[in-house]
Amino acid sequence: MRSLLFCSICFLFIAYSCNKEADFLLDDSAKLSFSLDTLRFDTVFAELGSATRFVKIYNDNDQPVLLNSVRLQKGEDSFFRINVDGIPANEVRDVEVAANDSVYVFAEVTVDPNDPLSISPYVVEEFLEVELNGVNRQVLLEAWGQNANYVPDRFSQGGGAIISCDLDEITFDDPKPYVIYGVMFVDSCTLNIPAGTNIFIHGGIVRTGVLGENYNDGFIFVLPNGKLNIQGTVDNPVTIQGDRLEREFQEVAGQWGGIYLSRTSRGNRINHAIIKNARFGIVVDSSATLIIENSTIKNSISGGLIGVHSSITANNCLIYGNGGNAVQLEYGGNYDFRYCTLASYGVDNSALRMSNALCLDQLCSQARLNGLRARFTNSIVYGSRTDEVELFNIPDVSFNYTFENCIVRVEDLVDEMDTPDFFDNCDPCLPEAGTRDVVLFVDPNEDDYHLDSLSIADGFGTFVGNIREDIEGTERDRNMPDAGCFERVE
Repeated sequence: MRSLLFCSICFLFIAYSCNKEADFLLDDSAKLSFSLDTLRFDTVFAELGSATRFVKIYNDNDQPVLLNSVRLQKGEDSFFRINVDGIPANEVRDVEVAANDSVYVFAEVTVDPNDPLSISPYVVEEFLEVELNGVNRQVLLEAWGQNANYVPDRFSQGGGAIISCDLDEITFDDPKPYVIYGVMFVDSCTLNIPAGTNIFIHGGIVRTGVLGENYNDGFIFVLPNGKLNIQGTVDNPVTIQGDRLEREFQEVAGQWGGIYLSRTSRGNRINHAIIKNARFGIVVDSSATLIIENSTIKNSISGGLIGVHSSITANNCLIYGNGGNAVQLEYGGNYDFRYCTLASYGVDNSALRMSNALCLDQLCSQARLNGLRARFTNSIVYGSRTDEVELFNIPDVSFNYTFENCIVRVEDLVDEMDTPDFFDNCDPCLPEAGTRDVVLFVDPNEDDYHLDSLSIADGFGTFVGNIREDIEGTERDRNMPDAGCFERVE
C-alpha cells in the first residue's frame, strides 16, 4: 500500500512537472519586446563614476516563456554589470516570464575618464543578449568613457547634427577632443578647427551597402553654404579618425564615412591635417573648391582624395594606403598638385585616375562630359602596378593634363593607342621610372615615403617660389628641390 502511495505521489509530481514544462511556449516564433532598443547612460563622466539604468523584457504571448539566457556579450570583459530579476551575474539562465508579463534587467556601468583610451574609450558599448528558444535578440548598452565634446550630443547614433551660425563662424576651441556621433552637417557657417584639435568620428548604425559590405555612417558633411577651415601646424596637426584607438584598430580602414564637401561649397581650406581610416578620405563635389596643404590622407577603403567636376589645389600632400585610387579626378574640373606624393602599393587600383566624363551606365555608352584641366608639378605618382596613372578620355571635350618635373610610373599606358603622346604631356619626366628596380622611397612596405639617399626624385624638382618648405617644415632647396612631399635631409 505504501509502495502504491509512493508511486502515485511520484506520478503526480512527474505529471505536474511535465505539465509545467508544457506550459512554456517553445516555438521559435515566440514574441518578445523591449522597453527600448538602446539603453543609454547619459552622464558624461568628468571623474570616476557609476550609473544604473534598466530595461524591461516583455513577454507578448498568452503563454509563459523560459528565457534560455540573459547575458552580456563581452562577459567578464564588459564595463557593464547586470541584475536579472534580482539575480546579479554576467549571465542568468532559465528566466521565467509569465504570460503577458515582463521582467526587469538592471544594468550598471563604472568608467574612469582618467584611464587610457585603450581601457576606457570615448564611447563604451556592449550588447545585452537575450536568447529565447534558440533565437537571439539584442539591446545596445551605451555609455561615455572619456570627458570630451560630443557633437551633437549623446543621443544621435545614426542621426545628424547641424552646425549653423547664419554665415558667421564657429570654432572648435575647447582643448578636449571632439567626438562626432553620427553625421555632422556644416551649413551657412564657417567651421574653424585650430591646431592640435583631435576629432574622433564614432558614427552610428552600421549599415549594409549595395554590394553587401558593412560600413559606418559617421561623416563630416559640408553643405553648399558651409565652409571647412582646418588650420593645423607642423608640430600640432589636426587629426580626424575613428574613435577606436586600441592598438588593433590603428590601421583598420572604414571606421567612419569621410569628409564630403558638397556641390558649390567654396573656400574650404585644410592645412596640416591627418585624415585616416575612413571609407573615403575627402570628396569634393561639383563646383566645390578645396585648398589642401601639408596634409596626409591614408588608409581609406576607397579613394583618398576624390574630385568630381570640382576645383582642388594640393601642395605638400601625402596620400597613400588607400583601397581605391590615391587621387581620383572624375567628370573634369580644375586641379593643381605641387610637391605631392601619391602612393599605391599592394592594391589593384592606380595611384591617379583622371577622366572628363561621368558614365551613366556600365559600358559608358551614355555619359555626361566636362572638360578636365590638371597640372602636376614636382610630384611623385608611384606604386606596385606597372601603370599608376589611369586616363579616361572622351574626345568630345577637353582633356588637358601636364606633369612637370614628376616621377610617374607608367609602362603599358604609353603603348596604348589613345595615349601615345603621354610623355609630351610629362616633361621633364623619367621614362625609367616605370621599371621595378628604381630607388625611390626609404621603405614603402613600412609606409615610409621619405626619399632614399639614392632616390631618383632627389633634386629632380623645380623651385616653386611660394612653397619654401616640405610637409614636415624642412626648407626646400632653392636650386634643385626634391620631387614629392618630403625634401630629403642628409
